Amino acid sequence: MAGTWAGLSELAGAAATAPDAETARDLVARAGRDGELTALRQRVSRLSPRNADAASMRVAVIAAACGWSALDPVAPASPRTADAAFLDLWAAVAHRIDHQQFVALPTLALLNWAPERKPRRHLPIDQLARTEALVPVVRWSPQGQPLGRLDLLMLATTRLEAHGIWLLRLAGTLAGRAPGDASTGTALRRLVRIQHALRAQLRSEAAALRAAPASAQQGAVLGALAEQGAMEPPVFLAADAVLGTGGRRSGEGGRHQPRRHLPVGQRAWLTALDRHCAPVRTLAHRGGPDAAVYREAQESLIALRRTYAGLVHCAAHPGGVAAAGRVNAVA
Repeated sequence: MAGTWAGLSELAGAAATAPDAETARDLVARAGRDGELTALRQRVSRLSPRNADAASMRVAVIAAACGWSALDPVAPASPRTADAAFLDLWAAVAHRIDHQQFVALPTLALLNWAPERKPRRHLPIDQLARTEALVPVVRWSPQGQPLGRLDLLMLATTRLEAHGIWLLRLAGTLAGRAPGDASTGTALRRLVRIQHALRAQLRSEAAALRAAPASAQQGAVLGALAEQGAMEPPVFLAADAVLGTGGRRSGEGGRHQPRRHLPVGQRAWLTALDRHCAPVRTLAHRGGPDAAVYREAQESLIALRRTYAGLVHCAAHPGGVAAAGRVNAVA
């Protein structure tokens, strides 16, 4: 972000690399006293959609670094906990993007990346993630030092989402298909193969993540996000809308809880997918080869989620037993 908004980038970077939440809060309070946050609040309505998303990512980084992930910026009690000027900015950005609960993994990971070098031509995100080195826009690790575990987890999540684009396409293919449709079994088999490939990809990320520098503050950030159920990558939610593993695990209402952190359009798409994939989910109670591959697809999604939860646990471990325990409880 350029111009006045460069100050928000600098504040987000300083908060993310602060040694603890208290230090991050002091940085925000100083920016509030200096009038920087109020000046930004007055410019929110002029942001383009792309820059509004960019601002939301930086606000999310600051809120997470300060330990304010669970706050509602417009709740009456919030000013007693967080800086009032920052809350005003947070609420204005939330209104601008029509997304109230954006302090979550989708915002922190999927908006916080860029190719290390600008590609010579436009590439879709899946090709870009495959051919170009990705770097975080706002680092959780100090400049000049290797990327830490939280940075690597966020980049792994971005690559997971990019390579998982085929899950989204297959979900669209399966929408409205009858259980006996000849293409249903073919699409489900492809779903299984892609989920296996994504699981292998996550396993390959694990070694680098385990070797990365650890930080108790970054572990605390992950623990706080997990405590409010803000850790589910959108690609998992799309596969679950087809396969119904979330509904089976925690009740139909529980399936919608992780979606509250997604933008309105994505939530609406997933709700429509729930409805259109209902015929496919009846395979859970049938026999035959398509029913068998459906159950295999469910099991592969569960295994993929467990592998990702292991990656999250590894990244959160420096926060101590309490933070790691919160992540495990949610995962």
